[in-house]
Order: sequence, then structure tokens, then C-alpha cells
Amino acid sequence: MDVPENEEELDTSARSRPESCLDQPMDSSSVHEVVHLDSSALPAKHHDPDTTEPISCGLQTLEELLSWKRSDANLFNVATVRLAPREPPLAASACRTLVSHDMMGGYLDDRFTQGTHTDAPYAFYHWHYIDIFNYFTHNLVTIPPAVWTNAAHKHGVVVLGTFITEWTEGAAVCEAFLKDEESYRAVADKLVQISHCYSFDGWLINIENSLSDVAVKNTPLFLQYLTEQMHERVPGSLVLWYDSVLEKGELKWQNELNQSNRVFFAACDGFFTNYNWTVQSLEWMAGYSGLEGRQADVYVGVDVFARGKVVGGMWETNKALEFIRKHNFSVALFAPGWVYETLSDKTQFRKNQDKFWALLSDFLPIHRPASPLPFVSSFCQGFGKAVYRKGQLEASRSWFNLSAQEAARCCLEGLIPITNTSPVSAKIFSLHVPLATKTLVTLIYKSSPGIRVSLELKTTDASQCTHMNVYDVKLPAVSPAGLDDGLESVSQFSQLCGNLSPDGWTTGCSQLELRGCVLRELSLNIQRDREPQETPFSCRVGEILLLDGASLQTPPQLVQGLCIYDVVWLRGAGTSTSPCLHLNATMRWDYPTELVRHFRVYWQRLRGPDPRIPPGQLALVGRAYSNLYRVTELEVPEAPGLLELVVEPVIRKGFQLPESHWGRRILSYTEAKTQ
Repeated sequence: MDVPENEEELDTSARSRPESCLDQPMDSSSVHEVVHLDSSALPAKHHDPDTTEPISCGLQTLEELLSWKRSDANLFNVATVRLAPREPPLAASACRTLVSHDMMGGYLDDRFTQGTHTDAPYAFYHWHYIDIFNYFTHNLVTIPPAVWTNAAHKHGVVVLGTFITEWTEGAAVCEAFLKDEESYRAVADKLVQISHCYSFDGWLINIENSLSDVAVKNTPLFLQYLTEQMHERVPGSLVLWYDSVLEKGELKWQNELNQSNRVFFAACDGFFTNYNWTVQSLEWMAGYSGLEGRQADVYVGVDVFARGKVVGGMWETNKALEFIRKHNFSVALFAPGWVYETLSDKTQFRKNQDKFWALLSDFLPIHRPASPLPFVSSFCQGFGKAVYRKGQLEASRSWFNLSAQEAARCCLEGLIPITNTSPVSAKIFSLHVPLATKTLVTLIYKSSPGIRVSLELKTTDASQCTHMNVYDVKLPAVSPAGLDDGLESVSQFSQLCGNLSPDGWTTGCSQLELRGCVLRELSLNIQRDREPQETPFSCRVGEILLLDGASLQTPPQLVQGLCIYDVVWLRGAGTSTSPCLHLNATMRWDYPTELVRHFRVYWQRLRGPDPRIPPGQLALVGRAYSNLYRVTELEVPEAPGLLELVVEPVIRKGFQLPESHWGRRILSYTEAKTQ
């Protein structure tokens, strides 16, 4: 494979660090800028023209694809979350579920790689039900927004981009790149490089136009080469073919795998059928010898909008799944965002989405994402009406950022009957987490009066799993057995298990002594703490953390290499009546992203044009989910001025890092000299 930039030998952090960042001396704590109110020179396709916010996009033309280079990549759209292992592994799953997300042309609110402010966004959070997520648009090359890839990867779900050709223009593209081996390999090489660069897991290939004899002869060779190269460069990757063209080049959807299209199925990882199948065609396909034992690699398409003559769809999509699963095929759900698009009242979206997936749940085998300790979840679904931190309101505005998603079921309510004497148990998620010999567990929750809440952990039934001891931890107390008595460990442990209850939140902490155990399920048990009577209850879970007690001995890392570049100065509305000076700048730093949930970015005014005004306090700018953050529309004092930008890692272990471990960089700025 042609890899002109020798990507394999480059360190990831070095590869993503721009030259302008490398030019800044790391032995200096400050950067100087001259204020020029010029238009932005940043690439327009990667930045919002008004605010310079980073955005994701696809590629429109074959020329754009063939000229693509890693140096042209949008670093803000590189996914930072690696694909989590899962149980069972995808390859071992007999019936898989694919979601093809096609919504109003794509690249909507989700195009903002750092999130955005919107009152009623579309989000998907039923990841445990699906195995593959395809981001679909009608661009020639659809690169999934990083927010989707990050969310899917956390839950062990594979992400596919889309390569599509359509109509007369698409036919011309196909004749150009399928004319010979050199041409189709050039396109395949670029698709592999793009997937590798942006850290997603493969492609749906959708040729929706007729092909010449030469082009259709080369199509299986293109698919085979692309599949082989993807497997070599991106472990666990998939290349799927959509049911469209026949082996003679005719565009004729078959709604099944048969002898006319099997040549494409044989050249890649799977086949996505069109939507107008019948029960009879499923029965025929189940006995088709051309399957050759690859039944799970046939994804029977279901259009949730129920366009055309289809089985099921809309609120009856479960009927389609029932027939598909009866014949042991995988399923491809196309446009399940129907529950959002067709709603006149978007405030009912979450209720309708939950209803839709509940109807399908009997036909959707779940998988468990495998995660090492620490495991932590605040049950964030990637959107909300306000931002909270440790139960305290931080910002009262709507927001949307799928990169913020974590395992997501947090609110329970119901009724304990008067005759019920045993606890009500509610499973909050399934997972696969090997537990340490001494595992610290914290639970933060807010419940209605009159009930007791406890956490139940179910482990695998493996014979080597031994439960030795479980006990509650209450502070102040001596640090738990097995932990070093050093002051740092006690301090960290106190942060995790301190008896703090802001605004009614309760923190409980336990230590488990186990050997050879793997956690597979977490449930909440809810029980009355008063005389038997009919008891309505509600319980909100704020956070669950499972931590290897020994990890408290590992010293925390420091943020290093913080730099500021791509500075753009603009005038805009602010708190005063006259236009204010706005700073827009990119920040980049080094810190292992696998250790953090996110980074908090702050700024602080150190000095403005009026020396009588004292320095300001640290103010939150936003949250970053990678080592890269674009500050946009930050209102700053007029020049000359001095300010500081600060990065705080919010680590997965749960305790706050001392400020000495944060990243800091001072920015001074002056007016441009007039001629």
C-alpha cells in the first residue's frame, strides 16, 4: 500500500503537533500577539466562518479525495477514544445490529467537534443494543464526526464512514476510479489513510449507478483490496457493500443476497440489503448456498421511515426484526432518527426514543463493553439543559456534545407495593470489568425520603472468582487495609469517600476484597426504611466509580507542552454597548487522554490597559475531550493586556489534581502599530 507520509513510524503526539506549536519555546511561559482585526486564514471547511469554531465535514469530489493528505486533516475531528473491547467479541456474535444514521443531509449540530448550544438535539444512547454505527450522508466521502466515533468507541461499537456514488455524476466518478488497478488502488489507499487518520473503523460502499463492463469487473477487486488494507492498518475494521449493482453492471436492487450480487459479498466483510424484502425472500436466502456459513455477514435493511413496500417500519419496526432474527440474519436499521425527525414537539424526543428501542429490545442481543479499572460513569447522555459538576450548577444553558457521553441510565422511579418485603432491583448497565484484589466503589445518588439505596455488583460465575470481604468505608478513619498510609493516599481517598452531601446528594463508599473476579452487571437495590406501606420512590444516580485501590500509589502526571496558536482577533457583541475584543485561539498540550474523562479549560485576566483593575479570577471557558481545544469568542480587555490560559485534567480516578499539575500559558497582546 502507498503510504507516502510514513505514518506508521510517527509518534501520534508529534504527528498532530503543528509547526506553529513547535516553534514556541517550552522554556518560556508566555506568548506575545499583536492584535490585527483581519479575516481568519483558517481552512473554511474546518472552521465556522463567523466564530472559527472547529467543524467536521466530508469530501465532495474524486479530486478532493485523491489529493487528500494527512497534513490537510482536521485535527479537531480526530477521534480520541479507542474502540473498547467487548463481550462477546463482534466476530463471535451470531446476529449483529447495524444502525445507519441518515438525518437531514448530515453534519448538523453534531458537526461542531467541541459541542454546541442547542435546546433539542438528536442523540443516540442505546449503544448496548447495537454493534456497528454508520454515519451516512450523500457526500462522496462521509467522514464521521468525532463526537459520534468517541461515543460509539466508549461502548465497544464499530464506526463506519460512507463512500457513495449516485446518478450521472456518480457514474462518471466510477468510470474514472474503476478503469484500472492503479486507479482503484489509489482511491482505496486514500480511504484507508482517512479512516486511520480520523480513528474510525471502516466503510460502507454504496454504488448507486450503473457500471460499464470494465468498471464492474474491477469493482470486486477494489473491494477486496480495500478490505485487505483496512484489516492490515485498522484492526477490527469492516468494509460492507450495499445491495445495488449487479455483477453485469446493471443498477437493480435485489433486496436479498443472490447469485447476481454475491461476487461483491465474497470480496468484503458483509452485505447490506435494500429494504423491500419479503418474508418469502428471507426464507429463500436462509437456504441459499452462496452464504457459505456467513449468515451473520448479511445485514437485512430496515427503513424505519417505512418508505415503499416494506415489512414493518416506524412503530412496527419490531415486526421486521422478528422475521429477520427468525432466520438468523443480522439487521441494518436505516434512519432510526425517525423518532426525532417526525416529532413536532422535540421535547418528547427522549421519551419516544426510549419507547422505540424498548419495542425492539427482544430482538437485540446486548454486548458488554470491556473496561479496565478505573471504571467511572456520571450517566451523561451527551446533552442537557445545564452543566453540573459534583452536583453543583456550573452553567445554566443548553448544551450538546456526544463526546461527553458515558454509560447512560441514571433515573429510576416506581412504587414499592405494601406486600413487597424484598428490595426492588433495577439493572443500570451490563459491562465486562476485571476487578482488582482491593476494589474501591463509590456511589453518589439522590433519593426520595423513606427508602434505602444500595449498589449490587454481579460478577462472572467463573470458578476462580472468590469474594473475600466487603465493607463500608466511613471517614474520618484510618485509610483502608492494603492501602499505604502516606498522606497523599489518605487525602485522595478522603476526596472520593468524604461524607459530603451537597443539595441532597449522598456519597457511599465500599471496598471489595476479591480474587479473580470480572464484573458483568451493576444494579441498584431500593428498599423501604419504614413501616410497610405503598411507597412511591425516585432515585437519581449522579456517579459510580470503581477504582483499583493500589492505583492510588501511582503519582499523577503533569500537563506538559501547552502552546497557543492560530490566534484570530475579532470584534463582537459583549457586556458593554460598544463592540468588544474577542480572542479566538487553539490550545494544544500533552497528557495521556486514556487517564482523563475530560479537561477543564480556564482563562484569567492578569492585566488590562487600566493598571488599577486587579487581576481576575479563574473563569471556566469549556471542556475539552482531547488534547486540543479552540477558544472562541472569548471577551478580553482591550490591548495592551495580559491573560493566562489554563488546562486542568479531570482524571478517571475521581480526585482533583493539585494546580501544580495543571497546564498554564500566558498570552500578552498589544495593538498593531499604525503607519
